[in-house]
Amino acid sequence: MDTRLQTLGGGAVKLGSDDLGAFRGSLRGSLLLPDEPGYDAARMIWNAMIDKRPGMIVQALGASDVMRTVSFARERNALLAVRGGGHNIAGNAVCEGGIMLDLSRMRSVHVDPDSRRARVEGGALLSDVDRETQAFGLMVPVGINSTTGIAGLTLGGGFGWTSRKFGLTIDSLLSVDIVTADGELRRADAAQHPDLFWAVRGGSGNFGVVTSFEFKLNSLGPQVTAGLLLHPFAEAPALMREYRRLAAAAPDELSAWLVLRKAPPAPFVPVEWHDKEVLIIALCYAGPLADGEAAAAPFRALGKPIADLIGPTPFVGWQAAFDPLLAPGARNYWKSHDFKQLSDGACDALVDAIRRLPSNECEVFVGHLGGQVNRVPADATAFPRRDVEFIVNMHTRWRDPAQDTTCIAWARDLFKALAPHALGSVYVNFMPADETDRIRGAFGSNYERLAEVKRRYDPQNLFRLNQNISSH
Repeated sequence: MDTRLQTLGGGAVKLGSDDLGAFRGSLRGSLLLPDEPGYDAARMIWNAMIDKRPGMIVQALGASDVMRTVSFARERNALLAVRGGGHNIAGNAVCEGGIMLDLSRMRSVHVDPDSRRARVEGGALLSDVDRETQAFGLMVPVGINSTTGIAGLTLGGGFGWTSRKFGLTIDSLLSVDIVTADGELRRADAAQHPDLFWAVRGGSGNFGVVTSFEFKLNSLGPQVTAGLLLHPFAEAPALMREYRRLAAAAPDELSAWLVLRKAPPAPFVPVEWHDKEVLIIALCYAGPLADGEAAAAPFRALGKPIADLIGPTPFVGWQAAFDPLLAPGARNYWKSHDFKQLSDGACDALVDAIRRLPSNECEVFVGHLGGQVNRVPADATAFPRRDVEFIVNMHTRWRDPAQDTTCIAWARDLFKALAPHALGSVYVNFMPADETDRIRGAFGSNYERLAEVKRRYDPQNLFRLNQNISSH
């Protein structure tokens, strides 16, 4: 039986059984077609709103499989999606009718504690990286949900609890092995293909498929001072203004994030507060435990918290602390803004929106940046947003498709209310599929240089299922 693949131009290309058999036989990994066992499980990704059926799924086991798949797609002008962790909010890890290149079986992490470097395959999750590096008291600054893929996080820039001290994920990146659109595997670093290395540090998946990343490692752990302060939402207006003051004075080692939502039915939340609006201050100190206690003290002195859970905790555990609230299987839609400061108007808009949450799983988080992130020149990497102090992400999450319109409208309304107070830029990893009008803003002053690199390495725009940079 013939197989059809959707092409880049929206048409279809037919594959004969001989062509398909030869391709399958060339792979170390697996090739799954729509009628074969494992296909439906393989096409599922984190955001349950995304329900697409690729014409085939390649589950790669190494760089050779990636090279063959990229060449196979290019030669047939076939639509190509690349899955690392499958966590991207826009759902670009899977496509309708084309080829889905799945790296999720490529999760090796090799740590060299003497050189303080790690080599990480493109399908690894943040939990893989954290566990292997923390075995030696080392770490890479990564994100806050351990089931996120290292590839998507890094290619978009990458920030989390330790970024104020150690910078973005890309600021620890030393090199990549990347398969470009011609099917060749290249090493890109400061000396080899430096233009490509510059572009992958924040330019998203526009330039190829990264089969492995090389990171320099920093010392931290195995325990850090971290945890949550849970407050009644009635105190939010006053607490947010105090939070601004304390965050501005915080040392680089301390990250203090806000989470605004209904309290989950977690063991640490008193039963009478379950499903009631709360303000959460989440703290992590990327330094010695004793110093962390002192740095957290001003935040712990605010108001009368429902629960104070700040204390020594394993760094690996803290990195996964929010996983239960971000598990796969729910419908998700995000809107996001960058801020230099949180104005009174922005705080008021957030408080008003939380009083109208459309589901118990919706939340807004305020990520605390600054510090080392802001000390890197805007043109040093493709990630241009080095003046950002806070990122506000409207994370709308629900289960019933009948709620789609209501939940998405809530996020868009809050986005509009915050716009007058924001910088106008956006973190590329937080952009949903309907934000193509914000792509230039995401890449800012680096857009034209990125377009030049795109023309050089992917002139036909084979890698288009991302926040796409036009080469024309």
